[in-house]
Amino acid sequence: MAYDNPEDVLILDTTKGKVVIKLRPDLAPKHVTRIKELARENFYDGVVFHRVIDGFMAQTGDPTGTGAGGSDKPDLEAEFSAEPHKRGTVSAARTANPNSANSQFFICFEDAPWLNKQYSVFGEVIEGMDNVDQIKKGEPVRDPDSITTMRVASDVDAG
Repeated sequence: MAYDNPEDVLILDTTKGKVVIKLRPDLAPKHVTRIKELARENFYDGVVFHRVIDGFMAQTGDPTGTGAGGSDKPDLEAEFSAEPHKRGTVSAARTANPNSANSQFFICFEDAPWLNKQYSVFGEVIEGMDNVDQIKKGEPVRDPDSITTMRVASDVDAG
């Protein structure tokens, strides 16, 4: 499939199927840069969805699978915006410290207005939300689903 700007599109192959995320550098340029950098290092390949809450969100991006891990890169400063957290929103996970986002992110199943202006929104699912809906739920998840591969669309051979 051709995308308007493949440099700002992530393609996730998951154990539930393909998920395509349109990145929003207009909202969170540092977060978009980081996630593309990690994707290009194959950081997310094999990483599980470790925290999945029915009716709320699916969280991934921790190589330890515990929710306490991240990349070896420095944490990011918050890039909060007025963009609402709604079904398909992709946002950076963090600790209680607003400037602690690193590699973890979550995808909202439903509207979550209490997260607005509290987390850095950096993308939205544009394809495969039905696959996100099928990710195994739990905190922690038993036998969790995972990201098989995550690539920037401009790096994937369209042929």
